[in-house]
Amino acid sequence: METIKKQPLLSGILILFLTAMIFANVGGNMYDGLLPLYLKELKADITQIGLFFTLAQIVPLFLQILGGWVSDSLGRLRAIAIGSVFGLLGFVPLVLADTWQWLLLATAVGAVARSLVGPSFDAFIAEHSSEQNRGKVYGISQAIFMIVTVVGPPLGGWLTGAYGFKLMLFVAGVFYAVAVMMRLSMAREAAKGEKEKGEKKSLSFESLKTNLGSMIALIFSGGLITWMLITDGLRDVSFQFSGNLFPVYMQEAGGLTYQQIGWVTSMFGIFMMLSTIPGGWLSDKAGERVCIALGMALLSSALFILILIPHGVEYQWLFFVGWAVAGLGAGISGPAYQSLISKAVPQKLRGLAFGLFSTSLGVVSLPAPWIGAQLWARYGMTAPFKITAVVLLLSVIPIWLKFKLPKTESEKPVEDNIVIAAG
Repeated sequence: METIKKQPLLSGILILFLTAMIFANVGGNMYDGLLPLYLKELKADITQIGLFFTLAQIVPLFLQILGGWVSDSLGRLRAIAIGSVFGLLGFVPLVLADTWQWLLLATAVGAVARSLVGPSFDAFIAEHSSEQNRGKVYGISQAIFMIVTVVGPPLGGWLTGAYGFKLMLFVAGVFYAVAVMMRLSMAREAAKGEKEKGEKKSLSFESLKTNLGSMIALIFSGGLITWMLITDGLRDVSFQFSGNLFPVYMQEAGGLTYQQIGWVTSMFGIFMMLSTIPGGWLSDKAGERVCIALGMALLSSALFILILIPHGVEYQWLFFVGWAVAGLGAGISGPAYQSLISKAVPQKLRGLAFGLFSTSLGVVSLPAPWIGAQLWARYGMTAPFKITAVVLLLSVIPIWLKFKLPKTESEKPVEDNIVIAAG
């Protein structure tokens, strides 16, 4: 215990790991919030935008579990390196596309990267922290990581407004290429260390079957994981109704320019950065469910603020307020949510578990973007956002009642983490 307390919260390898993630996701955040507007520039209408994001979920739907299994089997750094190569390849059709349909290829290739990198990111942080300070480590890591949402969207908005989408996407690809080089170097060093220790990691159907069996048992146990998946699924559907339509809403309802949309999105990142460390501290002190419930209430409030903004240039500042409140909600709930998942599953299943939770994709939510676009077209542009806001608010009830980690589950991993940290 004394050894763990004396160790810094962020190790050198974790800092280097986060640096590579920042370069990769500055590139991603430069265009991610503007992608619906890129589709619009490529002649897609509002229902086609909804259809695009529905179709774009098909590949991740099949890969999210496999990505977590690859991470558990081959190691976090190797899985990230493999995924990063696919992520870089995804920029080729993204830049060269002349119709919106071509962007489906870019998202399909990019989905391979996200399916490998996402679960590995959360699991890697869990394995470089002790249970006593895991919320703090997630909070600090996310605060550092949120640099991407502060820098990326305004840079992307400015480049798009000044030079167009193509140049902006090329610059984003350069940022991602830097990250790929760093990740490949880290994976090589990790492989050398494994070779010196005589460790051999490989993929096998037997391990996939065993890990899936263990994960399915947790899912249908009726315990914490079951309720987290149910609540997560409902939130996923509601987010998919409206999330990808927000840039179009800000442009059409608020009259915001590309640059202003970038700065509004950056406001979300700033306030998320400011709240993740306090959120991680509160998670360790008061428990994860307190932070998750508070975060969902704030996210719901933010959506109500954004959809009730009167039309007119003089009210554009309220978009900054709404996104700031959303940033607070995401920042407070994020570290707690990741910490709770890492404590609720065994270490050997963490990649699989984060693959299940982190992608926000599933069979139920697959048609949600298309349905959200239909709601926009038939009942007005605020309809999908109202549904999301109500679902987020209602999710507070099961979160408060069911997101409890039994003492017998929370104590055992503490011992495991002490052994890992000492070794």
